[in-house]
Amino acid sequence: MKASDLFVKALENEGVEYIFTVPGEETLDLIDSIRKSKQIKLVVLRHEQGAGFIAATYGRLTGKAGVCLVTLGPGATNLMTATAFAQLGGMPMVVISGQKSIKKHKQGEFQIIDVVSMMSPITKMAKQIVNANNITSLVRNAFHISEEERPGVVHLELPEDIAKELCESKKIFEVNEVIRPIADIEAIKKAIILIQNSVSPLLLIGAGANRKRVSKALNKFVEKLKIPFFTTQMGKGVVDEKNELFLGTAAISEGDFLHEAIKSADLIINAGHDIVEKPPFLMQKNKAKVIHINFMSAHIDDTYFPNLEVIGDIAHSFERLTNNLKIEKKWNFKKFKKIKENLIKDNKKIESDSSFPVSLPRLIREIQNIFPNDGILTLDNGLYKIWFSRNYLSSHPSNLLLDNALATMGAGLSSAIASKIVYPNKKVIAICGDGGFLMNSQEIESARRLNLDLIIMILVDNAYGMIKWKQQKLGYKDYGMTFQNPDFEKYAQSYNIKGYKIKNLNELGATISECLNNKGIKIIEIPINYDKHFGILK
Repeated sequence: MKASDLFVKALENEGVEYIFTVPGEETLDLIDSIRKSKQIKLVVLRHEQGAGFIAATYGRLTGKAGVCLVTLGPGATNLMTATAFAQLGGMPMVVISGQKSIKKHKQGEFQIIDVVSMMSPITKMAKQIVNANNITSLVRNAFHISEEERPGVVHLELPEDIAKELCESKKIFEVNEVIRPIADIEAIKKAIILIQNSVSPLLLIGAGANRKRVSKALNKFVEKLKIPFFTTQMGKGVVDEKNELFLGTAAISEGDFLHEAIKSADLIINAGHDIVEKPPFLMQKNKAKVIHINFMSAHIDDTYFPNLEVIGDIAHSFERLTNNLKIEKKWNFKKFKKIKENLIKDNKKIESDSSFPVSLPRLIREIQNIFPNDGILTLDNGLYKIWFSRNYLSSHPSNLLLDNALATMGAGLSSAIASKIVYPNKKVIAICGDGGFLMNSQEIESARRLNLDLIIMILVDNAYGMIKWKQQKLGYKDYGMTFQNPDFEKYAQSYNIKGYKIKNLNELGATISECLNNKGIKIIEIPINYDKHFGILK
């Protein structure tokens, strides 16, 4: 069997449905083998970043490694940002890159860089395939490593001469279910005692708890014990945030209503803490105790030194806690309740802002009122991400997809494309700043070619708003942050899709509703005032 054909057989064995690619000369053998597959669909994108962001988001949504295929040299270097995005964000992804022949070739060093060494620091494993007979074991190992906790990226480099070889080995390795280790019973018992003896316990849900089984277990924990909870940005939606026990998202590190609740807690039950996110609270000696419940042990530093670690499958740990705990009479959540009332009162005030350009709290209210509960919002990166994570109430883990790990611009549209591929019947909105949108806006053509149905909101302030705001806060003069934009309504028309330009506040809700009720890709240009209501940010 030809090596590239065997490679595809190994991918089929892993259940791969899509391979996202920007083709290159050195990947032609593999592409031709994919052509013959009845299971795998090749999806061609317009930039390697787009392919990588889509594959990563596919992995995030499904728990199965997304696959992207790029060529050598610039193809691989263009993929670096998306690779780091998936690795830091805990998204399973397998990257396949082509390479010149390794036995002999006639083009000198043309386009050749050491891609494996380049990928190694930002992946869980990077390896060049030097023997076609090892392909099936390497592919099985790649998916195994990528999908195990903590999920991330594995890179395989397939040189073109290896891809052409005939193989002796045709063994396909069985994909077996992985049973994760569970926490020691003594750790569970100690956690039960700490929770029973606390007065004002508080549950924190982090990025590592954003898994399907964990979501189910945490919902049962909250439902039975009525312990208030809050989340990090990437922990949003694990438990339904329309629950009255939800106190908010730690969109910033201090100074918000939520932080008063954190200061009032005597025990924080920390589910799925991931050090890639900004600390949602800062531990202090002799203050609130912390139980670290995670797949892996804590990373200890000056701001995080938990009193107890419960290491093992998170879902199993919370199932044991739920089964062995009951509501304690001494638990007192009155202060938490008052803080939540103050937060709701303040949000109602700022969400009613009728000024134009539109304020972010008002935009969020308009979307929340119209958008279906099972819909998916994908965020690019900018100031608006803080407001959406703080004010938008997520009802399920994939309700609001944002990146608070690498926090890269340019991923919002690609994440929306991936969401629509995985969930074709759900409503999807990509929310992008004017800076991030134009970094990968060419993927509109890809979305249109795939006949997808989604909305793209472009929040326009003609500047790199996050950095401009920070520049002002630090006392620097306004310099170097502004730019000019195309007419986005006409830009949409150039792709033969519908474009809208919001000219006053009254048009906002009606335009969103119209777009949700019609098929196809739509662009909505929304002028935004980033300066309003940011007093909460220190």
